[in-house]
Amino acid sequence: MSTTARPSPIVRLVPRTGAVVVEPVTYTVREVAKLLGLSLGSTYALVRDGTIPATRLGGRWLIPRTRFHAWLDGVTEQPAATGTEHGRRH
Repeated sequence: MSTTARPSPIVRLVPRTGAVVVEPVTYTVREVAKLLGLSLGSTYALVRDGTIPATRLGGRWLIPRTRFHAWLDGVTEQPAATGTEHGRRH
């Protein structure tokens, strides 16, 4: 038995010149959870209640990429509740 080490395989991190990079047409709920920085359970809840646009195909939820990004572009930031806006009478 030989003790020489095999050379490690070459890993390309950048596509070859002229290579076509195909973006996915849909995202999974797990991918959207990672993109949004949410838990998987919270993301499923948002998908089920229709907040995040999704389509159920068989037993899986698929989120169309273009609809997801359009929805995300339309989401406006809500100011965080500090407790001073609610519950006080002026």
